[in-house]
Amino acid sequence: MLRRIRFDRPLKSSQILFNRVTTWSPVGAAFNAPQHRRPERLQKNVGLFGVPELSSPAGFQVARREALWEMEFLVKRVCTEPPGVGTVEAFDQLSDSLCKVADLADFIKIAHPDAAFRKSAERTCVDVGTVVEKLNTNVELYQSLKNLLDNKDVLATLDPDTRRVAELFVFDFEISGIHLDEAKRRKAVSLNVKLLDLSHEFLHGSYLPSTVEKRSLPEHIRHCFSLDGNRIQISGLHADSPDELVREAAYRIFLYPNTDLLLCLDELLACRHELAKLVGYESFAHRALKGTMAKTPAVICVQPYRTAKDFSMMRSWKKKTRSLNADLMPWDHPYLSGVIRAENIEPIQYSPYFSLGACMEGLDMLFSQLLGVSFQAEEPQTGEVWSDEVRKLAVVHETEGLLGYIYCDFFRRPNKPQQDCHFTICGGWLKGGGRYQLPVVVLMLSLPPPTSRTPSLLTPCMMENLFHEMGHAMHSMLGQTHYQHVSGTRCATDFAEVPSVLMEFFASDYRVVSQFARHYETGEPLPESMVTRLCQSKRICGAADTQLQVFYAALDQVYHGEPQNRTTTDILKEMQGKFYGLPYVHNTAWQLRFSHLVGYGAKYYSYLMSRAVASMVWRQCFLKDPFNRAMGEHYRREMLAHGGGKEPMLMVTEMLQKTPTIEDLVEALVLDPEDFTSSV
Repeated sequence: MLRRIRFDRPLKSSQILFNRVTTWSPVGAAFNAPQHRRPERLQKNVGLFGVPELSSPAGFQVARREALWEMEFLVKRVCTEPPGVGTVEAFDQLSDSLCKVADLADFIKIAHPDAAFRKSAERTCVDVGTVVEKLNTNVELYQSLKNLLDNKDVLATLDPDTRRVAELFVFDFEISGIHLDEAKRRKAVSLNVKLLDLSHEFLHGSYLPSTVEKRSLPEHIRHCFSLDGNRIQISGLHADSPDELVREAAYRIFLYPNTDLLLCLDELLACRHELAKLVGYESFAHRALKGTMAKTPAVICVQPYRTAKDFSMMRSWKKKTRSLNADLMPWDHPYLSGVIRAENIEPIQYSPYFSLGACMEGLDMLFSQLLGVSFQAEEPQTGEVWSDEVRKLAVVHETEGLLGYIYCDFFRRPNKPQQDCHFTICGGWLKGGGRYQLPVVVLMLSLPPPTSRTPSLLTPCMMENLFHEMGHAMHSMLGQTHYQHVSGTRCATDFAEVPSVLMEFFASDYRVVSQFARHYETGEPLPESMVTRLCQSKRICGAADTQLQVFYAALDQVYHGEPQNRTTTDILKEMQGKFYGLPYVHNTAWQLRFSHLVGYGAKYYSYLMSRAVASMVWRQCFLKDPFNRAMGEHYRREMLAHGGGKEPMLMVTEMLQKTPTIEDLVEALVLDPEDFTSSV
């Protein structure tokens, strides 16, 4: 029942930034100007995200206790009141009381620079997780929902949103086996506990470095890796190394089979299948895909007719390097595709035009024109944020007013995870008396911090990632549902990425980019020819990159389908030959580094499906005019507003005015990007 997983354009103002006079909007200035916070000793500590209890690490335990008190009250209410709308509302409130603590703690445990806060948050996550496991096995709680859904008279009084949320809560219960008899229910609980342990073991093992004796590697490449006495540690594939021998050594050693981890993966897959069968599904993939756009498992073969062309281009380039190995190998693909793209563009030439403030202005202008939504920079209060570099944005609609808040944790700092992601801190929902709990999210990026002389300057890839993550944030802001259980990005995995991937198309369109990309020193706009080259570079080796993703998705589906009497490595070898095209390397086990098998088990395809749907939405709705307000409102109304409150494919159908076929989706993936981008 606990589900974890953005007015009119403001007037410009002139500010002195980095010893130069540059004109930025208030939003641009908030991200390009140095931060000048008020002295904290004069201010009251309001606690993280404005939660008073969280002014110190010990406050997490206070927040946890308060959530548990509210939980006990709501559980009693659900189990004693007659079935009706109130039952679902109480369930949602129960979910919200736990999510507000768990989701906040889940973020703080990885993001806060203070170890005491991290430790306290992690302990809170464990405590709340334990409570949730108990709730998931509470038969009386489950039965109260079943009584509601089994009562036709009561069911007839529910609106579609309430009925869907009730069904989703029941589904969350039943995938844990609560509907089974007592013996099978105990078995399901046992399997779930075992899965938690196996998932943790596999995830931990997938990130561990591989070590070999120093003498195993040629002396002239040893300095490329971490030395630990007489042993060398290899923590990744070193895919961007220009030295082919370094790439090959890293590939062979980092992916060398680990017997214990192979057994762990076997157990993990077998345990998932056993649980899925126990609770009534044909396979774990069938269980995982219920309620998604895909609905049922299928391995989609995207014909690699353009992949061969990409691989041929890489082989030709490899010959120029006078490589001793003429064959194109898996360790060559990422490096050579990057080199070939770099021949077309030099990212450092673009960075002066993509200051963070300029990019934020661009997003503000785009959302204002498309959706009537703007950003207003606010100064956080003392104790509200975990780092002085965090910016706070109020998201405001021109007629509806305040929609929610986005906390922007954009800059690198020591011990901060180097990842780009969106965190829901608090979901929106309609509380008693018509009051709406506003959504609160965090966007975490890994951007270079500003210096005393320059603002944060983004590469084209960083700019695209910013647009991508802001797509998630706007989904959270505009998916304002009655129930928090389905608000914003709390929806099917293969649908959740559609709004974010769609933003990547806006980030590649010159009509959009030309509105904000200008040199941070001179104010000179980014030349259209540079945008054209940038778009062209994205097409280079794009088919091969997509085919690699198809291989990953196919492998994930086969692993989670019917069990096969062969090893995971044998399956990998077959899938790689069928769906990728580059040879399997003997004595490697790439699947042991496939950490997505834990969080995205049977759902890795979601990245491809979301991209296919997003490209269809772009081509049909925004390619002609990326600022079309009527189409923006249509997009909000049909796709963003419902969060997870409607069937995902139904939302896509109403957006496109047709239900996409599998052929439509495959075509959208393999279309040359030139067919759906514009550099007008």
